[in-house]
Amino acid sequence: MVFNSFSFLIFFPVVLLLYRVIPKKARWAMLLAASYYFYMSWQPDLIYLILFTTVVSYLCALGIEKAQKKGIKKLLLITALTASLAVLFFFKYFNFLSRNITAFLNLIRIPAGEFTLNLILPVGISFYTFQTLSYVIDVYRGNMKAEHHFGYYALYVSYFPQLVAGPIERPENLLPQLRADNPFSAADTAAGLKMMAVGFFKKIAVADQLSKYVDAVYNGVGSADPSLLNGFTVLIATVFFAVQIYCDFSGYTDIAIGCARTMGIKLMQNFNDPYSATDIKGFWRRWHISLTSWFTDYIYIPLGGSRKGRARQFANIFIVFLISGIWHGAAWTYILWGVMHGLYQIIGYLTEKPRKKFWALLKVPPESKWLLALKRLGTFVLVLIAWVAFRANSLSDLGVLYKQLFAGWGGINLSASLEALGLGLVPAAAALLSIIVTGQLDRQIALKNHSESGFGAAASDRAFMYVVLCWTVAAAWLLLLSGNGASSFIYFQF
Repeated sequence: MVFNSFSFLIFFPVVLLLYRVIPKKARWAMLLAASYYFYMSWQPDLIYLILFTTVVSYLCALGIEKAQKKGIKKLLLITALTASLAVLFFFKYFNFLSRNITAFLNLIRIPAGEFTLNLILPVGISFYTFQTLSYVIDVYRGNMKAEHHFGYYALYVSYFPQLVAGPIERPENLLPQLRADNPFSAADTAAGLKMMAVGFFKKIAVADQLSKYVDAVYNGVGSADPSLLNGFTVLIATVFFAVQIYCDFSGYTDIAIGCARTMGIKLMQNFNDPYSATDIKGFWRRWHISLTSWFTDYIYIPLGGSRKGRARQFANIFIVFLISGIWHGAAWTYILWGVMHGLYQIIGYLTEKPRKKFWALLKVPPESKWLLALKRLGTFVLVLIAWVAFRANSLSDLGVLYKQLFAGWGGINLSASLEALGLGLVPAAAALLSIIVTGQLDRQIALKNHSESGFGAAASDRAFMYVVLCWTVAAAWLLLLSGNGASSFIYFQF
């Protein structure tokens, strides 16, 4: 079941109604059953993986809390980490590792046949695995007490709004809210529905529409006319992909946050206008915030962070972004994408002082509007270059795309290139309008982020958001009725 489906249109109101009429003591059981049903609508058999990961991490955390000896605590921690990561590795990386080992052996003239398994990647496995890891690690560190009620802990792992694509919630934030009374609040319900409206708009009106133009270029690398697969078409497709993946992923997050908010539960912010960042470090403070903070707290800082010298800091940054690339997918293109962002940050640190001196010599104030605009543009260009690797279907495709992007600008026929993208005047205008509206919606959210209602109480704000709500919901279901069906979210594959 995906958010943008008829099934969810029925599922969500029923769950919300039951949540409000069922006594507080029984809410956890209803939500847990609903969450498992939500997940099993995709892959019924793979519910056992969530149950296995949940039971092991639950028991190990209880054991860690009760154990007196440090050695036993560490053994239980290792057991929990090994069990969760082993499941993740087997389903997500076994075939990738097997193919690469086979290729390496053949390269050094050792005959080896390819051995792969017919595995289905469980939806959301990377997300719920990281939630269980953070819980066990926090209990081990003494940052929180173990949750003794298995039902509440199982609900923390599988809570349906953020189960398959985050945000990656911390136990100290979500568990107490699942236990709380959360009485009905008209303000929370209205704010949640507004957030859902924004998410549906981003996904259906922007991401799904732009995907057609992105796929025309990235999925047609091998068969495309070389005269049409030029620097211009690759650039436009990549800009569209940057908007597509942002609207797809942040759209999911908005819907998830909105769903939870209608129940009085506040999930953490996962995006904060990332393309307005003035450097790559700032981009990662604004993009997939829950993952960035997870890597910071559980990998970067334990490795030493920036406390052990500049060389160690750079090594730690590189390791974190290498792992980030691997986390995103079992393909060399994702690994390259992660490495690029790691190198971006290292180079950024190395050039920070020279860049400041350069602008000081030119007597340009650090907060100059045109300098900030230039920094935002430069950061966006770097992010775009890395997005090419993220979206490319293979390393060979990536080579062609980079070659065209950097050297394929001779003899461009703009009308023919736009036709190759399928981008006529009306679609181009619709795409541009959708992007502008998305920017406005995000600015509304950013400006009102600390408001209790989520969008403020001004009448103009309320009217604006309710119009968006009606427009988006109507557009969503009309598109489904036209036979397009419900498209999956990009981050479901991670």
